Amino acid sequence: MNTKIIQTDRAPAAIGPYSQAVAANGFLFTAGQIAIDPSTGQVVDGDVVAQSERVLANLRAILEAGGSSMGDVVKTTVFLSDMADFPRMNEVYAKAFGQARPARSTVQAAGLPRGVLVEIEAIAALR
Repeated sequence: MNTKIIQTDRAPAAIGPYSQAVAANGFLFTAGQIAIDPSTGQVVDGDVVAQSERVLANLRAILEAGGSSMGDVVKTTVFLSDMADFPRMNEVYAKAFGQARPARSTVQAAGLPRGVLVEIEAIAALR
């Protein structure tokens, strides 16, 4: 199996022994993205709306670096620190994906990295 590591400075650098994304067998698999501003390395201020916007911008940057797009995403997993934030995260998510409707799982996690409110990972088809 051929794999290719994807790296872009338009999204936060990996903070551990993993890649931002890996392309394999016609798909792009992203690492979970949290609300880190790649220019500062810090978690963005704000509520789940602000954090979701940053997370999805990070995902978009990684997808584009790997030769894919939000419209090519086939599956996402959303991790929330509080399921009560689902409606507000979902509004931001719907805007980011437009007419694309990837399969999705959403779960409440006991704890997310750096105390963030939301983390999202994606699997996308490569063009």
